[in-house]
Amino acid sequence: MNKIMSWLNESFAPRFMKMNSNIWVQTIKDSVMQTIPFIFLGSLFCCLGILNNYFPSLPSFWTPFGWTMGMLSLFVSFLVPFNYMEKKRIRKQRIIAAMCGVVLFLIIVSPKVIADGVLGFGHSVMGAGGMFIAIVSGVFVSLVMEFFTRVSFFKEDSVIPDFVRSWFDSMLPIGVVIVTGWVVVDLLSFDLYNLLVSIFMPLSTMLESPFGLIAFCFFECFIYSMGISTWILTPVVTPVMLAAIASNVAGTGSYLVTDTALFSTYLWIGGIGSTLSLAFMMAFSKSKKLKALGRACMIPGIFNINEPIVFGAIAWNPILMVPMWIQGLVLPSIMWFFTKVIPFAPIPMVQFEMWYTPFPISTWIVTRSVSAVILLLVIGAVGAMIWYPFFKVYEQQELQNEKEQTESGDKVPSVA
Repeated sequence: MNKIMSWLNESFAPRFMKMNSNIWVQTIKDSVMQTIPFIFLGSLFCCLGILNNYFPSLPSFWTPFGWTMGMLSLFVSFLVPFNYMEKKRIRKQRIIAAMCGVVLFLIIVSPKVIADGVLGFGHSVMGAGGMFIAIVSGVFVSLVMEFFTRVSFFKEDSVIPDFVRSWFDSMLPIGVVIVTGWVVVDLLSFDLYNLLVSIFMPLSTMLESPFGLIAFCFFECFIYSMGISTWILTPVVTPVMLAAIASNVAGTGSYLVTDTALFSTYLWIGGIGSTLSLAFMMAFSKSKKLKALGRACMIPGIFNINEPIVFGAIAWNPILMVPMWIQGLVLPSIMWFFTKVIPFAPIPMVQFEMWYTPFPISTWIVTRSVSAVILLLVIGAVGAMIWYPFFKVYEQQELQNEKEQTESGDKVPSVA
């Protein structure tokens, strides 16, 4: 175990942290995160949309849903070039780059929109369905704009005003972006949209398999137990999960691996690793230190915020890291079995991204199903049983430390 911990601490974690600081990872992650208010609001409208089934006289809540969740890809196509220019400190071109990102995105998706006969802003590719397209178009525009910052029509000692020079210097990269999209998509009739979708389709297929779900959940618990934020996975998994729940909402799919299922319906009670039960155990511990920490972590845990307990007790603590990894293997297996193999509980068909809503309130809001609440309770109970023996070992260790500190005259943390 010491060798494994040493390798994780000295080799694995630093490399992952370095990847997290990569400019492209940061750019895409920030761009997706900046759409979170629209995702939260869109999920609220999605839940309110259920009322339209029972009260037809109410205005349709799906209209504001379309103007929030239905615009995500459009927003991301703007934000990726904008944020990249910001991080590269090429701020003069950030607005131009962002507008080019939107134009190129619309060029790529136009054949799909026309073929489906859904014109205007009502097509799913404007929302979560086009997220990967938006990211790719944003990356391409970012690279083009960055390259042409080194090219100018004017000499440095030119008497032409700076704002005029900026206008003309921007025309060349804008032209490259638009002409590239026009030639590839329109003149050559190349289906760039379906090509990009097919490239990323294996990821979606993998995540929606039992192996993919378990591997993903385990990896989340694994890196989080080392203090590495799971937000690093945002650029890769968020587009897949948003597209999946959008398909469920539209009635064209039945995808289990979505943020709504994992964070609001069945799985991560108290946060990734299902840590709420551990916080309660600690709150009633015989150890003064664990009792103080547990009581401090209970309220955030109820609202599924578990950074305090992860960084206060779990991260780089071998005794508690192991059960967190086990959670990532066992709990998703139970969820998959009782929703996919045996359809005991329903797969969420509405979007609910407000992960801070306490369980089982969120489970009931999403499913309106007693069987779903029962499955949640089963998963919660299994999670608690996984934590318990490891917690007792950790508690005994802390009690021994406190005893030694007391005997040596050191002060033991008191409980508020």
